[in-house]
Amino acid sequence: MGYLGGFLVSLRQIGRKQRVTTQYPQEKAPKALRVHGRHVLNRYEDGMEKCIGCELCAGVCPARCIYVRGAENDPENPVSPGERYGFIYEINYLRCIHCDLCVEACPTEAITESKMFEFSFTNRADAIYTKAELVVDDAGLPQRLPWEDWRPGEDLNTSAWMRATAPSGSAEFEGIVGWSGELGYGMRAPEADQETKDAVTAKAAHGGHDDHGHDHADHSDHDDHGHGGH
Repeated sequence: MGYLGGFLVSLRQIGRKQRVTTQYPQEKAPKALRVHGRHVLNRYEDGMEKCIGCELCAGVCPARCIYVRGAENDPENPVSPGERYGFIYEINYLRCIHCDLCVEACPTEAITESKMFEFSFTNRADAIYTKAELVVDDAGLPQRLPWEDWRPGEDLNTSAWMRATAPSGSAEFEGIVGWSGELGYGMRAPEADQETKDAVTAKAAHGGHDDHGHDHADHSDHDDHGHGGH
């Protein structure tokens, strides 16, 4: 048959109702639940940034594409709940392999990944996302930059990659969300006053006994961190 064999493959598809080819970019194919895309830096509902500048994400990154520099919070005008915040935060997408190790390493769920992976650059400088481009907006949604192909109705949730699908695993875990790093969602737990902190520390130091050796029952109005219930 020679070169005619290739034409036969095409001729067999003529008249079939099922279309295999997707006319991209006019049409987008559905994205998997756990697809890893462009990162975002989350905030709490009160506007405070979740990033505390600990640099664990930069330390765990195998591609060394993350650069973080922390700074001390101004007590009069703090940026994050902790003593420090991410003063500089940059991700180089010419290096990023979207392994999500930075997401797993973050202790405050500050960095997560959206499903946006369709973006391209006309110069190398645009490939380095700064903190101003990564931080979510006031509605807790990722910023839509000019070179990113956002479409109406696309899923903006970043915790879907941790939602258990397990098609070949245990069915009892299907649909379970094991991690809750939603975009901008979640209020900060109220900080305990100093007297409560001292009482919890003293109780832990004495193994649940006070200075007189009396046992103390575990009260449900405090969590593991000594925060009072509200």
